[in-house]
Amino acid sequence: MKEKVVLAYSGGLDTSFCVKYLAEEKNLEVYSAIANTGGFVAEELADIERKAYELGVKEHQTLDVTQKYYDRCIRYMIYGNVLKNNTYPLSVSSERIFQALAIVNYARKIGAKYIAHGSTGAGNDQIRFDLTFQVLAPEIQVIAPIRELRLSRDAEITYLKERGVVRDWTKMEYSINKGLWGTSIGGKETLTSNKALPDTAYPSQLTNDAEETLTIEFEKGEISKVNNKAYTNKTEAIKVIETLGAAHAIGRDVHVGDTIIGIKGRVGFEAAAPLMIIKAHHALEKHTLTKWQMHWKEQLANWYGMFLHESQYLEPVMRNIETFLTDSQKNVSGKVILKLKAYRFEIVGIESDNDLMSNVFGEYGEMNKAWTAQDVQGFTTILSTPLKVYNTVNKGELDF
Repeated sequence: MKEKVVLAYSGGLDTSFCVKYLAEEKNLEVYSAIANTGGFVAEELADIERKAYELGVKEHQTLDVTQKYYDRCIRYMIYGNVLKNNTYPLSVSSERIFQALAIVNYARKIGAKYIAHGSTGAGNDQIRFDLTFQVLAPEIQVIAPIRELRLSRDAEITYLKERGVVRDWTKMEYSINKGLWGTSIGGKETLTSNKALPDTAYPSQLTNDAEETLTIEFEKGEISKVNNKAYTNKTEAIKVIETLGAAHAIGRDVHVGDTIIGIKGRVGFEAAAPLMIIKAHHALEKHTLTKWQMHWKEQLANWYGMFLHESQYLEPVMRNIETFLTDSQKNVSGKVILKLKAYRFEIVGIESDNDLMSNVFGEYGEMNKAWTAQDVQGFTTILSTPLKVYNTVNKGELDF
């Protein structure tokens, strides 16, 4: 009997190649599984399943981890306003651990000896998959055909064509990874430092160039309403925001950063909902959190995002940071108003019962109500004392 292998399958070029290679060259019985993190509708999942069976898999499974992904990761990224290098909402890096977990559980269920994935040898995903598999299922061997063979996309296409696989190969010029928290796009342009992705490479195109108002309401840091409609299912609220933003082609950008293996990487992405939600949430926090809450939360959130990116989700300190982030959201409730325009959005303002921008004490730059002019003079004298001491003792150090 043939040994079983579970392939983490997306329906794209790399995993299509893997199906044929694992069956023909490795003589394995291929079970494909797509771990859906919220980026696919039913019709797309059905098409992916059809293509898997056309390629010859023994069995195909759709594993839905969308809710788990939100509960155990996305909400903390919102709490932390996590943007890698102040740009990228970790659309792919954050979802890989949950896809890997689902694949491990399925592999154990069917008694597979191997797990396979379509990652290359020069990216981050190979580490994220391998590390998770090694930690949680050390008894299962990992196969990564693209990495092991060091294949180019053209070589994969040639291999599939030779075996009679018919696809629209022009659509496979770009590597597309869709999830609830955004879509990444990789192609020949992102392998350079100076070329932009063409407009057609982005899955969402501009269909609404009229200015539109969007309101997002938060309750203790989590989305509660979108345009005054309540949502108990937060993943549905994110999808609604994504649909509105994508119509304006909002959320396109290119991320440049350091890979886990030490080289620089560049990837395009579109993430209308993540960017609008994070910026709206951050605006609300500026009004409802103290200066030191904002400061220390930013430090920990940066570490949280870095650890997600570096495949360290299973590190226990992540649970400690999540506890801090959750506690910081007690007063982060209110409405944020946004203006959506073609290719961009603006934060108009917020409404909150917890707004610390209270005019009871004063109006910034206009009127002081809780202190006198003499109070400020005395405060400034005390505040300046250590600076006076230093600059008196070290005269001439600063040359103005």
